[in-house]
Order: sequence, then C-alpha cells, then structure tokens
Amino acid sequence: MPTRLLAPYACDPTRSRGRRVFEAPAPTRSEFQRDRDRIIHSTAFRRLVYKTQVFLNHEGDLFRTRLTHSLEVAQLGRSIGRSLRLDEDLIEAIALAHDLGHTPFGHAGQDVLDECMKAHGGFEHNLQSLRVVDKLEQRYPAFDGLNLCFETREGILKHCARRNALALEAAEPGGVGARFLLGQQPSLEAQLCNLADEVAYNAHDIDDGVRSGLLALEQLEAIPLVQTYLREALAAYPGLKGKRLLAETIRRMLSAQVYDIIDATGAALAAAAPADVQAVRAAGPLLRFSPAMRAASTELKRFLFAHLYRHSQVQATRLRAEQVLRDLFRIYAADPQQMPAEYLQDADPADLPRACADYIAGMTDRFAIREHHRLTGQSLF
Repeated sequence: MPTRLLAPYACDPTRSRGRRVFEAPAPTRSEFQRDRDRIIHSTAFRRLVYKTQVFLNHEGDLFRTRLTHSLEVAQLGRSIGRSLRLDEDLIEAIALAHDLGHTPFGHAGQDVLDECMKAHGGFEHNLQSLRVVDKLEQRYPAFDGLNLCFETREGILKHCARRNALALEAAEPGGVGARFLLGQQPSLEAQLCNLADEVAYNAHDIDDGVRSGLLALEQLEAIPLVQTYLREALAAYPGLKGKRLLAETIRRMLSAQVYDIIDATGAALAAAAPADVQAVRAAGPLLRFSPAMRAASTELKRFLFAHLYRHSQVQATRLRAEQVLRDLFRIYAADPQQMPAEYLQDADPADLPRACADYIAGMTDRFAIREHHRLTGQSLF
C-alpha cells in the first residue's frame, strides 16, 4: 500500500519492526491503520466511555471521559503530526490506546491498585495498557491481545519503572522495555502523543472545571496562559461572556499551543537533523514546547492541581472511590470465585493478585460501584 510523503525521521509503516506474531500484510490498510482499527474494535476501548477523567461518570453527562479525552488527544496529535510529516495513523493508534489500562475513578484508582499490589509488583497504568493490548484482549484465535506493531506498543508504554522494564526485556529482548534501560527516546509519533495528552488535559480540565462550578473564569484570569487568550477573545468579540467566552478562550489557547509545538519541534529537528527513526531514538527529546510555552503550561498545571484536582469536593469523591476499589480488591483476593471464570482460568495460580488487579482495572466507574454494592451492600455514591 502506498504511503504518504513522510519525513525521513517519521515511522514508515512499510518499515515497521513488526508484530510479535507474524501476520501477512493487509491489502488495503497500512500496518498502523490496522493497529488503529483493532484498538477501536477492542472491548477495552469501549469501556473508556464510562471511565473517569476528573469527574465521575454519574456526576454529569457532559464531562470528559477517558474515551472523549483519547479522541481529543488523537485530534491534536494528528493536527500537529501532519505539519511535521509524521505518520498520522500511528499517532492516532497510540492516542486511542494510551489509556486502555487506566482504572475506574481516574488516578485515584491507579493509586489504590498500586497500593494493593505493592507486594506483587505494583501497578502502573501505562504498563497495564500494554498488558491489555498484549494479553488481556481476547478476540483472535492465533494469539492473545491485539498483536500490535512494535511502534504502537512502544508509544503506549510512556513510562515504566526500571524493575518492570527489566521484566519486559527478559521476556522480549530488544523490545519495548529496552529504551528505558538504554536511556533512549521513543519515536516522534510517541513523543507527540505524550505532549498532546498534556495539552488536551489542561484544556478540557479548564472547561470541565468551570462547567462544574468548581472553578470560576475570574480565577483563571490570573493564569498568564489563559489570560492572554481570554483578552484576545474579548478584543475580537467585545461583550462575549459565559460558555462562548470560555470556549473561544480555550480554542485560541489550543491553537497557540499547537503552533508553538510545531515551531519549537521544527527548530529542534532542524538542529538535530535525525536521518531516521533510530537517530530520533538516540537523540534527546525532540518533540517539545518552546521554553516560554513550557513554563506557561507548567504554571497552568500547578493551578489545576491546587484548585481543581485537590478541590474539597473532588477529594471527597476520591475518598469514596478509593474505598470502593480497596474493598473490591480485598474481597476478590480472599474469594477469587467472586470474579468471572475467565479471569481465573487464564490467571497464574501463583499470582492471583494480578488477576484481581486486571479485573478491577478493566471495570468502568459505574460497574465498580454496582459490584461494590453487590458484594458489600453499601451505597457510597
């Protein structure tokens, strides 16, 4: 299948490092298009619609979920990737899959599972996303997981503790764990998804925070990154207010960040002049903000952490969510028969706690709440 005009430093699907189990090429799709389509049709992807970002699923139908967040990351990534002549299909595949291993109840869920699994190797949601596409999805007769290309799997695994990287390297020498041991970078497509994730988070958490009433637009005016584009919006549309003012401010902020990434990365690529993907991996991070935009984005993240993620209302919900997951883990670990048979039959008998973590991590918010009520009789939400 002919490829688009890609830059020499982009991932070319015709030169992919391949899949763990060989499959003949598809006649009408590139390897990365095929990965994207497998992700979209996966069970784990569908579950993202009922998994939390900041606000729990029952708190409102218009707040972001893991699914809508993943779609926004994909949109931003493709827009930037097109200008940099990267492979848009690989960007989309990574963006759509990067949160497949995320627990119910957002980062609260990850923290609880990591705590519960301390004596059993811990829990990392990035590693769990890789575990979903490598093992837990059950759709194909010839292999476990989705059998994705190396480049897609590399992008999904954004972070990895050294002990986990060593385990991955032992199971797959030279595979997706190697770069963490060698101090190398992933592809530019993977680097882009990581940065697009941050841009999407900041923008939609402002939107959801104001919509929820936990943040006021007046508070955000003190943040330089927001203030700049709020003033631009008012200069262009005097008298603009409410939802339209918020939306126009965020739109302008997103556009500015996209253009900043394109310009800053273009300059970094011109200076480093990587000849191919391997040169990208051997270089330092090349996909970047300008220093000024990096500082402004970091300040916005600090504000959101202090005023939204640590808001008393969000924290009160988080505490109930943590109790739900702690209780579920305790019950399943003591009585594994409470889990579906498929989790038991595929589990390593010596590592039943991992089967418990797999089952809980795959839950949606509302299923976890229902299951907690079934097993404990308590209604915490």
